[in-house]
Amino acid sequence: MVAKSKSEPKHKLTLSVQYVDKRLQDCLTRPLIRKTVQAALFFPAEITLRFVDAEEGKTLNHNYRGKDYATNVLTFAYTEDDDAEITQADIILCTDVLEKEAAAQKKTVLEHAQHLIVHGVLHAQGYDHEEDDEAEEMEALEIEILAGLGLANPYQ
Repeated sequence: MVAKSKSEPKHKLTLSVQYVDKRLQDCLTRPLIRKTVQAALFFPAEITLRFVDAEEGKTLNHNYRGKDYATNVLTFAYTEDDDAEITQADIILCTDVLEKEAAAQKKTVLEHAQHLIVHGVLHAQGYDHEEDDEAEEMEALEIEILAGLGLANPYQ
């Protein structure tokens, strides 16, 4: 699958944004989030994006993945099968991890957040990075989508 060109129509998106952790609410606005999610969509979607702190991030990662730490992004995809007409997913971003990673990678929090949103939306649509070829495909899509948003390659 290839990222959309600017001339292709946008897919229908129902988006809910939950700022449980409000630190990014002023810089990562709903319109910017919608634009970022929309750029990564290949199908109509219903997506909830939730910003949480390390405590909630760790609890979710432990309960659903058996990992005892907070991770940057978790995607709960409910319609990964090919027959689904609408992509449905909850995407959880951990603000604490996102901010630490952005600082370590010398990126702005905004750039890193947009990368993680694109990453989560691709997961919601069935993309994965467990195998090398899958990772290469997913990274290439992320680079292309982010470039379309005017953002640099996150892997350099």
